[in-house]
Amino acid sequence: MALLTTPSAPRVSSRAVWRYLRTALDRPMASHHLVVASSGLLLALGMMMVLSSSSVLAHNQYGDSYYFVKRQFVFVAVGVPAAWLISRMPESLLRPLSWAALFGSMGLLLLTYTSLGSTVNGNTNWLQIGPAWVPGLQPSEFAKVAMALWGADVLARKQKLLDQPRHLLVPYLPMAGLVVLLVVFQGDLGTALVMGAIMLGVLWMVGAPKRIFVVLFLVAGSGVAGLVVTSENRWNRFLGFMNPDQHQLGVNMQPTVGIEAIASGGWWGAGLGHGLQKWGRLSEAHTDYVFAVIAEELGLFGSLATLGLFLTLGYAGLRIALRSDRPFQRYLACGITTWFMVQSLANLAVVLRLGPVMGVPLPLVSYGGSALLANLVALGLLLSCARAEPAAREVLTGRHNRRTRPRVTTVVDGHER
Repeated sequence: MALLTTPSAPRVSSRAVWRYLRTALDRPMASHHLVVASSGLLLALGMMMVLSSSSVLAHNQYGDSYYFVKRQFVFVAVGVPAAWLISRMPESLLRPLSWAALFGSMGLLLLTYTSLGSTVNGNTNWLQIGPAWVPGLQPSEFAKVAMALWGADVLARKQKLLDQPRHLLVPYLPMAGLVVLLVVFQGDLGTALVMGAIMLGVLWMVGAPKRIFVVLFLVAGSGVAGLVVTSENRWNRFLGFMNPDQHQLGVNMQPTVGIEAIASGGWWGAGLGHGLQKWGRLSEAHTDYVFAVIAEELGLFGSLATLGLFLTLGYAGLRIALRSDRPFQRYLACGITTWFMVQSLANLAVVLRLGPVMGVPLPLVSYGGSALLANLVALGLLLSCARAEPAAREVLTGRHNRRTRPRVTTVVDGHER
């Protein structure tokens, strides 16, 4: 009797996969698509996890389990069209706006030192304009956008003089340093560190000498050490990080519960919405510790997928910066990418107990209106840089010409062709 055999499935070699990926990445709009795909998935994940992690708190405080996610949806509905509009803005329009953005953000930061300033978790970094039900505004989030945009513009204008330290550092370093100091004096050291990283990232892309980075690191390190030692809250957080077995019901409670949530997730997690730590133990579950809820409910698979999306976004941003032939887009893409990657790393370090608590949200995922709007504006600027890549610019120009080219018709035998 003849044995019946089924045809084996064709084998796909790793070389073929790699060839396909290289072909896909060589396409003119690949950077644009990578940013849209990774940020869109992170935004969808954030909406899903805000709903899951905040439902208990929202029900207990407001009697509506959807309270926080509905507010987050409003910010998404405003921010996504704004990002789309900004991504279509040409360089000639974005660059004049950079100075207005810088001075506008500085003005908002100064308002936090007036009676309009509101203190949250020990930091006076919020503006409360209007009744209590109106969402507050966190100017430091928009100051990050302004720093990246203004820095790219001022350094691009001085492109031919950047080999001279005086032109490399002035006015960029004093003005950016002033913005950082305004945030430091609010008490928000975590945000100030992220803004300092943006400044260093742009200087790195410019090609600043190593000695400048050494001096800046020494100055920043001394300043951070002084701020930690002179603040009881920051000093207690640092001591809690150095002694994780102590103060389990005090300064170490949030980090300990966050680690328990991550450990309990296992490979596949408890299931979306089935996490236990958000039932009162993890008080910042929908903001700073949202990654702990992701790990608890979606497991190692969901955690690695989240990290993969951030790495994809970081790769796309660095790719845009390196492929840009215009200094403005190159510096802007680097500043925004540095912001997203450093802030993500800082948040994950806190959740994984690799660093002291800093109160830095996870971009695009954590709950927060000001942070989300600023993130979406920054993504719009990054997409604008992606559309300005040489190959992408050529493709988009060709599409525009085809749309605007007048149609030529001929009449043959009485028929229009």
